[in-house]
Amino acid sequence: MNTLKERINQLSKELNKHNYNYYVLNQPSITDFEFDKMLEELNKLENEYPQYKLADSPTQRVGSDITNKFETVEHEFQMLSLGNTYSEEDLNDFHNRVIKELETNPEYVCELKFDGASISVTYENGIFTRAVTRGDGSKGDNVTENIKTIQSIPLSIAENIISDKFEVRGEIIMPHSVFAELNTIREKNNDVPFANPRNATSGSIKMIDSREVAKRKLDCYFYYMMGKSLPTDTHFQSLSLLKDAGFKVSKHSKLCKNIDEVFNYIHYWDTERHNLAYDIDGIVIKVNSFKMQEILGYTAKTPKWAISYKFKAEQVITKLLSIDYQIGRTGAVTPVANLEPIQLAGTIVKRASLHNADQIALHDIRIGDMVYLEKGGEIIPKIVGVKIHEQDSSPTQFISNCPECGAKLIRIEGEAKHYCPNSNNCPPQIKGKIEHFISRKAMNIDSIGEETIAQLYDSGLINNAADLYILTKEMILPLERMAEKSADNIINSIEKSKSTAFESVLFALGIRFVGETVAKKIAYAFKNIENLAKANKDELMSVDEIGERIAESIIQYFNDTNNIKIIAALMNAGVNFEIQDEEEKNLSENLKDLKIIISGTFQRHSRDEIKDLIEKHGGKNVTSISKNTDFLLAGDNIGPSKLEKANKLGIKIISEEDFEQMI
Repeated sequence: MNTLKERINQLSKELNKHNYNYYVLNQPSITDFEFDKMLEELNKLENEYPQYKLADSPTQRVGSDITNKFETVEHEFQMLSLGNTYSEEDLNDFHNRVIKELETNPEYVCELKFDGASISVTYENGIFTRAVTRGDGSKGDNVTENIKTIQSIPLSIAENIISDKFEVRGEIIMPHSVFAELNTIREKNNDVPFANPRNATSGSIKMIDSREVAKRKLDCYFYYMMGKSLPTDTHFQSLSLLKDAGFKVSKHSKLCKNIDEVFNYIHYWDTERHNLAYDIDGIVIKVNSFKMQEILGYTAKTPKWAISYKFKAEQVITKLLSIDYQIGRTGAVTPVANLEPIQLAGTIVKRASLHNADQIALHDIRIGDMVYLEKGGEIIPKIVGVKIHEQDSSPTQFISNCPECGAKLIRIEGEAKHYCPNSNNCPPQIKGKIEHFISRKAMNIDSIGEETIAQLYDSGLINNAADLYILTKEMILPLERMAEKSADNIINSIEKSKSTAFESVLFALGIRFVGETVAKKIAYAFKNIENLAKANKDELMSVDEIGERIAESIIQYFNDTNNIKIIAALMNAGVNFEIQDEEEKNLSENLKDLKIIISGTFQRHSRDEIKDLIEKHGGKNVTSISKNTDFLLAGDNIGPSKLEKANKLGIKIISEEDFEQMI
């Protein structure tokens, strides 16, 4: 038996090495025939003696017949998006903001921005344990078995070469040659070909059968590492470490000493990208130093130390056939162009947004025109100009009445959009509000989709969000394509949503201008819905980040009797409309009403941890020094101008140790 175990170990080790040579180094050391015979022997031995199968066995590369049901899991570290820029002026602005905050010129790392599907892979004690899609940044789908089939992703690395546990972020891509081969096969089988490699990649990693994923010949490049106590001080060093550990890292990443070198890199790849074997849609620029990254920090959605430069969009000419007008959940009217179908940036485009009446007038867009079309950020199609007017055409007249309910449209002074004011009776507005209410970041009722909401509304079962809570299984079973299990899932998911945190419920209500961040601040400021409904303009504007526009919108929302009725019905159904004691409780009031600014890096806490501690002990984080600032909490590498200004204004400077004593 020991001999069999040793043979399985030997074959696994050799095959993993050959995989690395072939898929990462592109230097095969044996023939395909020899590789296949070794794999065949290993597979046979593992089937006979499964107790000896290794966690990183190369047989996992071919997939299994186990049906994947993707569970949604939390990311240990959020997968944030990058801010985008499309001009060198914007990139210079980013650079100037970085310099202002750091008070020094940083090094940057420039990388190709691969056009595929983002993935986060976790390794524990050197073994691949989990792979999760980006999802909404906080949660994603567990696609571990599918990702294991990608040959260029190591199933194991030398233990502790990086850390006992760490995550790597990468982009899964489909090379042009594989994409062409896949579409040839699909066309022969009378299947619809994929529009572009990005779509093919995204579809592939979510396939049910991992054996089919293995056939797609996907590839993956890694570009970032996350974890505790990582052994490098800079991003560029970490890329080198990843490469040494066996990860596929782009050889085109470059360390740039200044912003001029960044621009040279961009100019080179703006042309050279067309010679790559895969798609890229821009360049990612990152501050190299991890300490500097920590000082710069994050917004709610993006890191402040990185940005994506997008290449100029491809432009084509096509004919404008007609214009439709769509109504959103807020009543905003969006004109949409119907076009002669045309290929643009890898997809067939038939429709494009015209944005608003001002944009139509600016370009004098008329039905029948030959128009210039491009994709904003190579994603959303838009008309950017007119080449030729149709003979005898007349200027486009924007509609005056809602195409759905007939109400006369209004236009609020200072805003570009027209609105349908009939918010309580206009069908697309009602359905749009319910769709927002059930969305993941709101009530997270994940068993209902847009199509089901339309069915429920059209059948008269719901007319607002509160009506969801009076649905029964018997009421929804007669709906088209509604199975018993689906009905159970819907009812259970609705019931579960009653315990959603107040801040998410507040966001779910869809009050205009009240996004996630604002909803959280309001929830903690007013504690419950009754206090919020009674708040006047001054009380609302006293809350951090609440300006006049948001305050007026909240007051207007609670002045609508229909909204009050919906909230009352939701409360009667048991939906949570107050901050719970355990959420509200501060650790102490030791910093009550103190305004504290932090600068530099710290030994025992991250900057985010310190900010969180300030709030949990009753203090307030501020972002700039003024005479009203109470303390400057100074770490290592503090900016000299902040220090100088604090001394000039007589602001007390405290250390991390002082801060710990205070709390």
